[in-house]
Amino acid sequence: MAFVDICKWFASISGIIACFMVSLDNGRRVTGWGFALFVASSIAWITGALLSSDEPLWTQNMVLFCINCFGVYRYLIRKRAPGAHG
Repeated sequence: MAFVDICKWFASISGIIACFMVSLDNGRRVTGWGFALFVASSIAWITGALLSSDEPLWTQNMVLFCINCFGVYRYLIRKRAPGAHG
């Protein structure tokens, strides 16, 4: 199996798992790690897309990478004020 295929399969499978983790709504930690897995998936999609000259795919995943990084910040890094909701 070629490296580009490994990247794309990892991206696909990790994206499915990340989607499931976020959809569980099982607390900030699980959701945050779901976003972290989405970040890894986006990196793999970008790599696979660049290697196969698929500009729309890497463009989409550059945007998703930024959104997913915000999700990691929001759910794993940011400290919430006591009693804050949302």
